[in-house]
Amino acid sequence: MGEHRVRVTQDGASRWRRRAGDYETLHEALAVAEPGDTLTLRPGTFREAVLLDKPVTLRPADGPGSVRLDPPAGVPLTVTAAATVQGLVIEGSDVSVPAVLITGEKAAARLADCRVETRAAVGVEITGGADAVLTGCVVDNPAGLGVRLRGAVAELQDSEVTAAAQSGLAVLGGATARLERCRLHHAGGAGVLIADPGSTAELIGCEIYEVRGSGVQAEAQAVGRLTDCTVHRVTGNGLSLDSEAELTLTACRVHDLPENAADLRGRSRLRLERSTLHDFGRGALSVWDTGTRVEAEGCKIHSAGGDYPALWVSDGATVELTDCALDDLPDALFVLDQGSTATARDCSFTGIRSSAVSVSGGATADLADCRIHQAGTGLWFRDHGSGGRLTGCEISEVSTGVIVTKGADPLLRDCTVRGAGDAGVYVSAQGRGTFEEVRVSHGRGFGFHVIDGCRTRLVRCRAESNGRAGFEFSEPGPIAEACTADDVLPAAPPTAPPADLPAPRGALPSGTGDRSPLPHPAESGPGGPGASAVGASVLGASGLGAVAPSHGGRPPTVPQIGPIPDCRPADEALAELEALVGLATVKREVRTLIDLISVGRRRQQAGLKAPSPRRHLVFTGSPGTGKTTVARLYGEILASLGVLQRGHLVEVARVDLVGEHIGSTAIRTAAAFDRARGGVLFIDEAYALAPEDGGRDFGREAIDTLVKLMEDHRDAVVVIVAGYTAEMERFLAANPGLSSRFSRTVTFPDYSADELLQIARAQCLEHEYQLAEGTASALLDHFAALDRGTGFGNGRTARQVFETMVERHAMRVAHLSDPSTEELQLLVPADLPG
Repeated sequence: MGEHRVRVTQDGASRWRRRAGDYETLHEALAVAEPGDTLTLRPGTFREAVLLDKPVTLRPADGPGSVRLDPPAGVPLTVTAAATVQGLVIEGSDVSVPAVLITGEKAAARLADCRVETRAAVGVEITGGADAVLTGCVVDNPAGLGVRLRGAVAELQDSEVTAAAQSGLAVLGGATARLERCRLHHAGGAGVLIADPGSTAELIGCEIYEVRGSGVQAEAQAVGRLTDCTVHRVTGNGLSLDSEAELTLTACRVHDLPENAADLRGRSRLRLERSTLHDFGRGALSVWDTGTRVEAEGCKIHSAGGDYPALWVSDGATVELTDCALDDLPDALFVLDQGSTATARDCSFTGIRSSAVSVSGGATADLADCRIHQAGTGLWFRDHGSGGRLTGCEISEVSTGVIVTKGADPLLRDCTVRGAGDAGVYVSAQGRGTFEEVRVSHGRGFGFHVIDGCRTRLVRCRAESNGRAGFEFSEPGPIAEACTADDVLPAAPPTAPPADLPAPRGALPSGTGDRSPLPHPAESGPGGPGASAVGASVLGASGLGAVAPSHGGRPPTVPQIGPIPDCRPADEALAELEALVGLATVKREVRTLIDLISVGRRRQQAGLKAPSPRRHLVFTGSPGTGKTTVARLYGEILASLGVLQRGHLVEVARVDLVGEHIGSTAIRTAAAFDRARGGVLFIDEAYALAPEDGGRDFGREAIDTLVKLMEDHRDAVVVIVAGYTAEMERFLAANPGLSSRFSRTVTFPDYSADELLQIARAQCLEHEYQLAEGTASALLDHFAALDRGTGFGNGRTARQVFETMVERHAMRVAHLSDPSTEELQLLVPADLPG
């Protein structure tokens, strides 16, 4: 053993006691070592089971990997003190004990750059109140567990578990683990197992993969938190939670899984923040049992590999989604069983091959401001007790928008269904449902189709441009209040036909039980003769199929559907536009567009070809000239004309559209476009997307994405781009198809001094101030003298001047002991900015 000598250096003592010595074995060296000593090991293999019960340091003389500990039996390395081990390779082959055991409350062990290459029960066991730190270590134990904590604290940094027959990391018995930049892979059990009350694990920047079990398994009230971690290529679930365990994932990725991305049971809880779940074989979230709960915010769920619903909520479980995107899925959200609930806020469902949302078994779903685009069925409420609430949701390009059957009873308020291949809303088999201010348009079938006498309630609903009819009620039952459709004309005053002429087709002979059918609106198209005949029939202006009167000639109770009024000027929005200071040319351009659209609608109603002007606009001019205000009013006016579904304004700039890496820009741009669906997307300083020296700038990707979206969804969103005149010309030249998407350019001139004074006067009126004699002329001189360079703010400048005057007025009046009402209101020339 002489060639394996150990040098012991006393590092911690005073200089006069410093000493060193060489020993043939580690046992001998440790016997004489004192606290603070460093044991330097010459290269080779030590066949000793080492016990570090003193705060000493072990390190190889020739660097990491040159010294191995490989005893024939027992634990190769046991640490019970505040010892440090650097660069050793620990082997051992006793499958009944761990290769490294760190135990005891005094065991503040530090392992750095060590490799545990063993076939032991556990690679590294940390227990008994120990506090260990592993840095740059590797654990390879194909015979047992990788790292196990029980009633201890450990921190792993830049370390790796390369193989384990069971779990890669097990945190048990109230232990605490913190991992940074670690990798756990090729485990036979879970990548990370957290169990027992008080057990906690935090993983930051870690990767878990190639695991023959769940990526992360939490159970028995354990708590885990993962940040910027990746779980992928595991044969089980990405995440498995049971028995009141809790996990939080922030900015994580879970993908490439044959099972579920996450499976929860037994009152467990999962919170997902800005995380992505994709390419899963079964579901993204499978949530079971009363009290089990998932909260997801800002997450993306896409690309399912199987035919299962992406989100499965059953047996009383709860799922809450906020600002999440679900895409390319067979079914998106299934909520089953009484007590099960799903809530979605500002979420999007796109590319759903079957049902975006399905509710059954007495479950409920609550959706607000959500968008469902390109799906088989938008929402299906299937049976008795199933329901929920939808508010402000948009459903487009689906086979059927909403289905309500077998006693289900949802509430839909302020929702839109556009471009359905079949019915926009379909109710049958004792389904009910309440629909308030729901608009169905541009479908190829019926707008609202209610059969089987279902007691559906429709309030202020609107149907327009549907291929068959706006409303179809096969028999009495539905209740409609103040509903309108564009395939119904106002009923003409009743007139008796001449005695020598036959009654019109569809008229019911008096005193008979004749069931001669009324013409179906589809026979002549919306607004054609069929609609007119129906409007004059006993059904009133319903535009519905035939219903015979009851015995005795009394007509059944059938909802009265009124015609959509002719396009009228949007009085309030137009009045607000006209009240804006200046902008005469802008007002003229907007009125011209409105006239084109209004006349086009009237031509369409008259059976003539209607022009379809491009509604996208370019606004050019300096800041503060009212571009955003006009864009908002333009959207409101188009909505009042029925051109847009909502008319809301979504204002964005480069920072909202351009990402930091390849692919993220297209996602951001599509998300902004999706938020504007049914309204106006206003891109301020759009020229920033095409900088002069852009080269490979990602702004070009935003422009390309925008061009395609404007073509694919030309009727869904109006796009307005704004900026300085010269710069906007460069922007429009950035893509060959960009300029052709915009109908015209509207130039916003700078405000004159007189117009700025008008704006200031309006501010005074709004805030109950008055201009003293001479103040108006002083203001006019002030505005005339302003520098109108690139920093000139136009209307913004006028408002800033007013705010400065208010501040100076306050400083002046504050020194008066008892100011009068007039003094509290009056702005004098001295209040102008100096």
